[in-house]
Amino acid sequence: MVRYVLRRTAGWLAMIIVATNATFFLASWYLDPRSNYRQLRPVRTADEISRALRPYGLDPQQSVVHRWWHWLTDVVLHFDWGRSPTGVPVNSEVAYRVITSGQLILAGVVLSVLLGVALGVYTASRQYGLVDRLSQTLSVVLYNVPTAVGALGLVLLAVWLNQRAGGTVLHVAGASTPGVDGGFHRVLDRLDHLILPTVNLTLLGYAGWHFTQRALLLDTINADYVRTARATGLTRAQAIRRHALRSSLIPTATWVAFTIPSIFTGAIITETVFGWEGMGRYFTKTIHENDVHGAVAVAAFGAVTTAVGAILADIATVLLDPRIRVD
Repeated sequence: MVRYVLRRTAGWLAMIIVATNATFFLASWYLDPRSNYRQLRPVRTADEISRALRPYGLDPQQSVVHRWWHWLTDVVLHFDWGRSPTGVPVNSEVAYRVITSGQLILAGVVLSVLLGVALGVYTASRQYGLVDRLSQTLSVVLYNVPTAVGALGLVLLAVWLNQRAGGTVLHVAGASTPGVDGGFHRVLDRLDHLILPTVNLTLLGYAGWHFTQRALLLDTINADYVRTARATGLTRAQAIRRHALRSSLIPTATWVAFTIPSIFTGAIITETVFGWEGMGRYFTKTIHENDVHGAVAVAAFGAVTTAVGAILADIATVLLDPRIRVD
């Protein structure tokens, strides 16, 4: 297993390096950092803009190969991913936003997966029952609710609740409240800010897991090896839990592993509505501000998280299915 993971890691590392460097060239060709200075007053000349961008390795008058080598040297030797066209360090931006998004994504994904998988298993084992029909109806409705609509609905509900309570029960914007001191109070404040976006991600995300797990379990619940297990004396619930569920969880585990990386940069609407400065909003910001180094850092982060997800998916497959042998 260890050798397999190391081999897979080496392969993904090579792909990350190629993809990140390719992104640098593409971003350098299509993004124009000079646009951040053209709207300033007094108007800057082309030479003045070039001199302002040169310390950041973004001067378009220099060849793209020269800029790439300067950027690559800083990354390899100092793990410095450069600066934005206005001089903001990319390292500090990414570090803060990864932590911010991580708190939101971890809670939202874990709860939505647990709720969806549990509901899928429960309804599949009681197909066409009352709970199955009601839960499917609710899941269909929530699955078709746009993220922005669901988020704004929660905001309105929280505002109404705060007005009825005469104070702030649920925070509707931001990841924390300025001026809150003390470790315990800061933790409580952060948890309170997490409630609404986490509920939004959970309610609008669990339906997909519910439908997927229900369909997968229904495909295996009447398989020959499950009937054989029941013939050995296991109850229906035991046969489902020990055999059918284990096989049906393999695709779900793979999907979870690949979903987490995409949500890090894909939860843009949720972060925007609730005012969270996470990786999703940073990704759109880098494009809007023609931030070459920021866009490359986001791409590299996405590649790394995808690689981690792929390796975790392979490990989960081996652990869930003992028939699979790693060569």
